Amino acid sequence: MSNEALYSIGELARRTGLTVKTIRFYSDRGVVEPTDRSPGGYRRYGTEAVARLDLVRTLRDLGLDLDTIRKVVDRELSLAEVTAAHAEALDVQIRGLRLRRAVLAAVARRGSTPEELDLVHRLAKLSEAERQRLVDDFLAAVFDGLHGHPEFIGVKRSMTPELPADPEVEQIEAWVELAELFQDPGFRSGMHGMAHDMAADRAPDDTTGLPRVLAEALRARVTPAVAAGIAPDAPEAGPVVADLTAHYALILGDRIDPADLRRRLLSRLETMNDPQRDRYLELLAVVNGWPPPDSLAPVLDWSVAALRAR
Repeated sequence: MSNEALYSIGELARRTGLTVKTIRFYSDRGVVEPTDRSPGGYRRYGTEAVARLDLVRTLRDLGLDLDTIRKVVDRELSLAEVTAAHAEALDVQIRGLRLRRAVLAAVARRGSTPEELDLVHRLAKLSEAERQRLVDDFLAAVFDGLHGHPEFIGVKRSMTPELPADPEVEQIEAWVELAELFQDPGFRSGMHGMAHDMAADRAPDDTTGLPRVLAEALRARVTPAVAAGIAPDAPEAGPVVADLTAHYALILGDRIDPADLRRRLLSRLETMNDPQRDRYLELLAVVNGWPPPDSLAPVLDWSVAALRAR
C-alpha cells in the first residue's frame, strides 16, 4: 500500500467546503469513490479526491447532471466536448427564455386577451421556414402582377424582414407585430395598391434615374420648407409645390395630361402618407438591425396640404 495521505469523509468535507452528506452522496453515485476503508469500515479518500470534488462542484454549478460528470472525471468523456455541448444547450434555453420574455412583454403592453396571447405566442414560435412562408405570401400579394418589373427584385429584398438566429427581445417583438401586419387584409390591399401606383408612374424602360417613389424629391425640396416653418398655404410655398410638380412631370414624361398632373401627384402622396406603411418600415429596420428610417410623414403632410391649397 502507498504512503499517500488518506482523509476521512469529515476531513475531506473541511478541505473542500462540501458537506459530509454531499460527499457521501457523490461517493454512493460513483463520482468520487473512496481509496480505502479504515479497519472500522469508514471510507478513506486520497488527495485526488479533493481535485475531483472541486471539479464536480464546478460542473454541478454549471448545471451538468451527475451521470455526465462521472464520465468526465473518469475520462470517459472529454471535458471540452461536454462543456461545448452544454453551452449549446444553454444557448437554446436562453433563446427560449428570450422568446418567452418578449411574448410576455408584448402581451403586457397590449393588455391582450387570452386569445391574443395564444396568437402572439404562436407567431413568435414560428420556425425559420414558417416565417419565410409568411413573408413570401405577404410579398407575393403586394407585388402580384409586378414580377416582371425591372426593380421588383431590389424592392422586394428591401422589404423582406430577416430575423437573426439569436434575436434580441426587441427584434422578436417587432417580428410579432410585423407578422400581424402581414395577415391584415386592409394593409395587404393598401400596400398592393401603392406598389402598382408607383410602378405605373415609372415605365419599365425608364432611364431617367429619378426616384420612383418621390422620397428623395420630397426630402430635398420640401424638408427645407418644413424646417423654415413655411405654412403649406403661404405664398412662399408656391415655388416648392411648382418644383415638386415639375419633378413629377419629368418622371411621367408625356403619359399624362398636364391638367391632371397635380391631381395625380396629390393622389400618390396621399397613398404614401400611410401610418401603417411607416410602422412597417420602422419594424423592418428593428428586425433587420438597420438604422431607424427617417419618417416622411412631416413632408408628406405638408405636401398634401400645399397641393390641396392650390
